[in-house]
Amino acid sequence: MGKIILTGDRPTGKLHLGHYVGSLRRRVELQNSGEFEKVFIMIADAQALTDNADNPEKIRQNIIEVALDYLSCGLDPAKSTLFIQSQVPELCELAFYYMNLVTVSRLERNPTVKSEIAMRGFSDSETEGDPTQRGKGIPVGFYTYPISQASDITAFKATTVPAGEDQEPMIEQTREIVHKFNTVYGPTLVMPEILLPDNAACMRLPGTDGKAKMSKSLGNCIYLSDSAEDVRKKVMTMYTDPNHLRVEDPGQVEGNTVFTYLDAFSRPEHFAKFLPDYASLDELKEHYRRGGLGDVKVKKFLIAVLNDTLEPIRERRKIFEQNIGDVYKVLEEGSIKARATAAQTLKEVRSAMRINYFEDRELIASQIEHYAHRK
Repeated sequence: MGKIILTGDRPTGKLHLGHYVGSLRRRVELQNSGEFEKVFIMIADAQALTDNADNPEKIRQNIIEVALDYLSCGLDPAKSTLFIQSQVPELCELAFYYMNLVTVSRLERNPTVKSEIAMRGFSDSETEGDPTQRGKGIPVGFYTYPISQASDITAFKATTVPAGEDQEPMIEQTREIVHKFNTVYGPTLVMPEILLPDNAACMRLPGTDGKAKMSKSLGNCIYLSDSAEDVRKKVMTMYTDPNHLRVEDPGQVEGNTVFTYLDAFSRPEHFAKFLPDYASLDELKEHYRRGGLGDVKVKKFLIAVLNDTLEPIRERRKIFEQNIGDVYKVLEEGSIKARATAAQTLKEVRSAMRINYFEDRELIASQIEHYAHRK
């Protein structure tokens, strides 16, 4: 079997630079590499509803925003299958079976679940001290989304899951489910591997405030669809070194958000194009460290780098925005194709679990013979 990719995003808003460097840019590269037999890119609307159940219109409207970001960044429907999670109901059935292979205590230990719960503000304060009531304030669907994610990955027999490091615990949980299923029911599911960004700065891009990873809920994002002016404004307010008060002061590069973004986005040709006084990012960093380089100059360079990166994406987006009907057609056709693949996996899972009663002709024949002899 060839190598297969499965990855995706929750449609809770437009995609941002953290999505781009953490996974999206790599997806396009992998799609075009010829290394993978199949590439499945999922808009995870069902997962998004686990903590947006009271606002389904938000998810509904953001489906097209995410699709536009995908296409604008270079995901090609001729090479990748773009689909909507909720349009593949087989995923729900797989998740239901996997729930029997995971304990509550294992879910509680998942670091990604813990951090996501804390970030979204689910409160269990009223039940503290009473372990029997733990998790009372958390929607069950959100609590179990590592199992849903395992369903998504295994349904398409993904060998490779491009993702950021914050998703490692989720992939590990999928691997545990695969191992347990194959041990109990026989070799059926494919064991996936995570593919992390190869640039350390891309592992978890901080928000513009420098205090956390870039997140829509924290309002510290630069979106792929932001205008050049939006990018300029956001970069100019970006966190730097709080001790670098004057141009002549030595500055710290480590933990400096502007330099983290330059690590993630700048390329050698950007210096020749926008900042010819420096030959490389290392040279720029060294000047900043010894003093004599102001934050504004560095920020202006970052603005130029980001807009150079985003301008082709903006231009492609304008074209797709004029053909929204075609975008929905891409998603519809992709969902039909994805469902066919997931249905085949589900058929194999049901067979392994021996719950394919009407397809098991040997079972029916043996029962007929058994009851015939009892006459």
